Amino acid sequence: MKRKSLGMLSILGITLLLAACSKNEDEMDNMITSNSITIQNVLDSKTLVESGTFKNTGASPLIMPGESVSFQFSAGKGQAISFATMYGWSNDLFFAPENPGINLYKADGTPIEGDVSAQIKLWDNGTRINQHPGASVTHPGVAETSTKNIKEVNGSDDQGNTYAPAKDLLNATLHYDGNSLFTLTIKNTSGSTTNPTPFSPGVWAISYIAGGNLLNSKILFESGKPTANGLTNLSEMGDNSLIGNYVKEQTGIFTPLSPVLVVVYNGIENPIYTLGQKDAGKGLKKLAQMGNASDLADYLKTAKGVKNVYVLSAEGSTVLLPKIGNQEGSKVSQKLDVSKGDRIAIATMYGLSNDWFFASKGNGVDAMLKGDISNTIGLFDNGTAVNQFPGASITQFNLAGTPIAEDKNIEEVPNPNAFTTLPSIPNIIKVTLQ
Repeated sequence: MKRKSLGMLSILGITLLLAACSKNEDEMDNMITSNSITIQNVLDSKTLVESGTFKNTGASPLIMPGESVSFQFSAGKGQAISFATMYGWSNDLFFAPENPGINLYKADGTPIEGDVSAQIKLWDNGTRINQHPGASVTHPGVAETSTKNIKEVNGSDDQGNTYAPAKDLLNATLHYDGNSLFTLTIKNTSGSTTNPTPFSPGVWAISYIAGGNLLNSKILFESGKPTANGLTNLSEMGDNSLIGNYVKEQTGIFTPLSPVLVVVYNGIENPIYTLGQKDAGKGLKKLAQMGNASDLADYLKTAKGVKNVYVLSAEGSTVLLPKIGNQEGSKVSQKLDVSKGDRIAIATMYGLSNDWFFASKGNGVDAMLKGDISNTIGLFDNGTAVNQFPGASITQFNLAGTPIAEDKNIEEVPNPNAFTTLPSIPNIIKVTLQ
């Protein structure tokens, strides 16, 4: 009997011990841990959205009297096209529009089309003494004793040589192709003037615009300042390679990130979006098109399984600006109280797009993780607005445009895509859990 009682006590003890362990495990699972998330725009931004070179496609790269060249580009309201080409039968003269370039839209957003030659001017690079213009000009000619500043040649140069108006020598015509695309045609019309001349291969570029201001309003030269960045090779020899390389190095990606939506959830799938399905109409469209997370945040606060929702704005600028020169990109941080089993997902707009957004891939990440989780972020197309060139569009909300509606599934943005090649995502957005 005594042995039986001891056995019963042993079983009871084990049961109590197991119950205590189970209780401790439950308490551990429910234990709140302080964590923090930091999101930073680490993009090494560029000032030019597009650039390129042009030349005659015939036997000679020169654009002779009567010949023309064309190139296509995208642009939004407030942006301008700048280009330069050598007045071939001169020592160091070049054609270019006055900065910031040829206007592309009227104040009401209507694309400008037709003859824009009146915006073209003739400039002296200031590095060579001007001979009488014509086929007998010798290259490179005599250098100026000291380099002069770039100046407009309006009728005559410093040596008294005379020139027809630039608009009579070079005809520039804009055609709007739709979807924010333009074609610029440059025609050599000098043959019927007193100053016939070939044009050299040239270079063109377009600056990003942010907050209504061009990031680079003096891309190729600055009147009243010394020549730079390979323009001398173009204006003296018609060689566009150096200045072409210069603008290429300045061309790339610039985009802010919108205030970042951060969601802590448990027991459900990623509540922000579902890949391969259409926008659910809960506010993601507004985030992806306008960078406004308020509607989606309000919805998520009422959704089952969602524990906390945050919208993080950068101090001073609201949006997270990229790295500009030596200035570090904007960052935001938030303290998080999380428990075992919690997951974290984020979303933020690719600011200069029609409806692209960065977001956590799949079902987000374990909230207990520590370290850099940037490789868990993807770039997605919300499928609610027609895509145009990022940062060069008349239909992007953050470029004062109105998106054109479409109705497609949410998909990952390919890279390269139809418009450009993006840096890797960890080189645009850095997300860290600490």
